Amino acid sequence: MNITEALIGWYEKNKRPLPWRETCDPYKIWISEVILQQTRVEQGTSYYFRFLEKFPTLERLANASEQEVLQLWQGLGYYSRARNMHHTAQTLLEKHNGQFPKSKVELKKLKGIGAYTAAAIASLCFDEAVAVVDGNVERVLSRIFAVDLLVDTQQGKKAIQALANSLMDVKVPGVFNQAMMELGARVCTPRNPDCVLCPVSFSCEAMRLGQTGEYPKKSLKKPPTKRYLNYLVIILSKDNASYVLMRKRTGEDIWKNLYDFPCVETEQETDLDEVLALAVKDALFPSEGNFKTNTSEIYKHQLSHRLLLAKFTQVMVRDISWAKEGLIPIKIHETACVPLPRLIEKYWERELL
Repeated sequence: MNITEALIGWYEKNKRPLPWRETCDPYKIWISEVILQQTRVEQGTSYYFRFLEKFPTLERLANASEQEVLQLWQGLGYYSRARNMHHTAQTLLEKHNGQFPKSKVELKKLKGIGAYTAAAIASLCFDEAVAVVDGNVERVLSRIFAVDLLVDTQQGKKAIQALANSLMDVKVPGVFNQAMMELGARVCTPRNPDCVLCPVSFSCEAMRLGQTGEYPKKSLKKPPTKRYLNYLVIILSKDNASYVLMRKRTGEDIWKNLYDFPCVETEQETDLDEVLALAVKDALFPSEGNFKTNTSEIYKHQLSHRLLLAKFTQVMVRDISWAKEGLIPIKIHETACVPLPRLIEKYWERELL
């Protein structure tokens, strides 16, 4: 028995009954693949069902507002993927008659659909014999063949892709791809792989060498850049309602079109008085007629290459005539209707008065 036969045989007996495995609908497969790039299956499943409940068809997603899409995506991070998904739904509806292209090459032309997602849709929905390579597949193949190349380099990626292609079962490409990813997710895990249960251990060079922990080989990561964010949670009570000042982010960054509080960014942890002086200068804070309530502990939020260190200071104000353009008063009970970065959402849940 060769690697491919052993792998597929194991998968057919041991695969998890995941909802996106019960369909060949490219829309549903696409939604699941984009979500699962962001999170584990356990959490991703709830997002998958929420998305399909809100947007059961491509048309519903295309015709939704971007704010609706971002709000549903809230908590997954990498919001550009949600924006790209919304854009691509509109493109498919307007230029492709609501139909997905059937090849990896054509799918890759759509915004936000890279090699991995394109291969997944093409193989799972249209039986194109193209191999999917994600982190799980990289790990499995680098261990089986003891690949000494760095898998996060172009040379390493090409080598892994070539190995995946060489093992592909052209008769059932979707099953092969699912099997490879399932093996990496459940058996050939990053730490403490269960080699005793592995169906392809008979061909695993890393296990033979006793070096499974050495693979996959990757470049050394640079330490993340620290950013110090000093948020001002400015609350106004008026006409028997409480409002909080927020801003809609319009810059080309990861939080584009999400809402957060006015913020002063500093190069290091900074005394509150200095932060407030900088805020007054930029019309983010009134120069008088206010009183401080409290300042939170530091909230840490890890992004790919950055570590955000945020403090939140709540302030009650009598009016907002001083506020710069772009600061929007939102009723506190209505803030659940706007999309928030996870960092802001965590604070909101724990500490907002």
